[in-house]
Amino acid sequence: MPIDKKKMDQLATKRRKAVVGGGEDKLKARRDKGIMTARDRVLSLYQPNTFQEVGMHVQHQCHNFGMETKELPADAVITGVGYVDGRPVAVASQDFTVAGGSLGKMHAYKMCEIMKYASKAGMPFIAFNDSGGARIQEGVESLSGYGQVFFRNVLLSGVVPQIAVIAGPCAGGAAYSPALMDFLIMVKEQANMFICGPDVIQAVTGQKTTMAEIGSAAAHATTSGNIHFVADSDEHALQIVKRLLSYLPSNNIMDPPHELDTKLSLTKHPSIEQFIPADPKTPLDVLQIIGKIFDAGSFFEVQKDFAKNIVVGFARLKGMVVGVVANQPNFKAGVLDIDASDKGARFVRFCNVFNIPIITLVDVPGFLPGVQQEKGGIIRHGAKMLFAYAAATVPKLTLILRKAYGGAYLAMCSKDMGADFVYAWPTAEIAVMGAEGAVKILYKEKIKSAADPKATEAELVNDYRETFASPYQAASTGMVDDVIEPAESRMILAMSLRNTLSKRESRPPKKHGNIPL
Repeated sequence: MPIDKKKMDQLATKRRKAVVGGGEDKLKARRDKGIMTARDRVLSLYQPNTFQEVGMHVQHQCHNFGMETKELPADAVITGVGYVDGRPVAVASQDFTVAGGSLGKMHAYKMCEIMKYASKAGMPFIAFNDSGGARIQEGVESLSGYGQVFFRNVLLSGVVPQIAVIAGPCAGGAAYSPALMDFLIMVKEQANMFICGPDVIQAVTGQKTTMAEIGSAAAHATTSGNIHFVADSDEHALQIVKRLLSYLPSNNIMDPPHELDTKLSLTKHPSIEQFIPADPKTPLDVLQIIGKIFDAGSFFEVQKDFAKNIVVGFARLKGMVVGVVANQPNFKAGVLDIDASDKGARFVRFCNVFNIPIITLVDVPGFLPGVQQEKGGIIRHGAKMLFAYAAATVPKLTLILRKAYGGAYLAMCSKDMGADFVYAWPTAEIAVMGAEGAVKILYKEKIKSAADPKATEAELVNDYRETFASPYQAASTGMVDDVIEPAESRMILAMSLRNTLSKRESRPPKKHGNIPL
């Protein structure tokens, strides 16, 4: 006997209601503006016909303020699992066309359930944030829902990669869920993120501001450092998500997707030498060095507009996935300051929890001096770099390009901070401070009494640099494993990395270290 047609029609009707969300008119209005719908984002993320939705028929349970007569399709959030480049990935996509994407009890329940599943099954979790915030009609239950989501974000942290896409409004408490995730991508123009808006700030403090100053993608990418990538559109955001996933393992038990079939050979690449200035005082552009050391076109920079004096990102070296941390002498001479320390430390810790080897390129004159830096806690922030590197047990390779002075030398993963191999170019200068500063202190009287103080000082600086700041001095005590030609950098780092992929390092049992936050 054939199945009851009425039952089948009922299912089809319910599915149609869920699929159209807030209605065809609202969906069309968004698309006409060039903005994707919540379901468009999900279907565009995954390979065709692989998305398996969970919770399509979930409905809110609020009976106050006239809500008992309202249907909210899928309770304003689409959740499920699909495939990205052959790997399963979990998703939660808030639907602004349904009650402004507001979060209530069942909305939060759906998000938490898919996050639980992502943790159990060991797959990345992607969240599309596009919500007006807490559903006021549900009162404290909406607040409770946020708390449950935050709790799940923390449980997933370090277990599976979490990526947030800020694709619309993300205000108040809602901003803390993406803040607890690993990477934040924000779509400029159509998205904003803030705790207190301009009106609230003015009412409470009297300060006048604009949304562009506090909540825009530009503000978060450059000033606050709250986000990692700026997308031009929904489509661009999805491209960033997919590229980011291509460097990451699905969970903390797996290795990243290395391509180990690439053959290694000790072949020199002299083209790198054209980017190294003859004068050590002339800044080099570390992005050009990165482009020559790592596989062509593979470097994917993270937080490129924040703390530009340090560069972090993912790359491949002869097919192997690595995290890259490098000083950028083109900006603030490459010094470490508060923001650079925070940026570098967080990236190192991410790489460590997901088994991604770290390669550090060093050209650092020290920590940034200044009253504001001292008052702002440069000691505490700089210590984060030391903590992050020392705590990391993944393969760690360090290449000293030029300057490596004082505590910043240590903070950029020296041998003493656990580097497995440390290499240096012949141009490297490793010392407590620069030769000029050291000579002024050590030979103050001698320079003062000399017949030609300037000539004497210049001679002493050269002698000090050759004798005490030379890479061979550090190599003689084992702090540098080898002094190499710049043209040898790619092949030596690749070979050392391949030999270190099998590294296993245990630490004393403990819950976790207490990083200086």
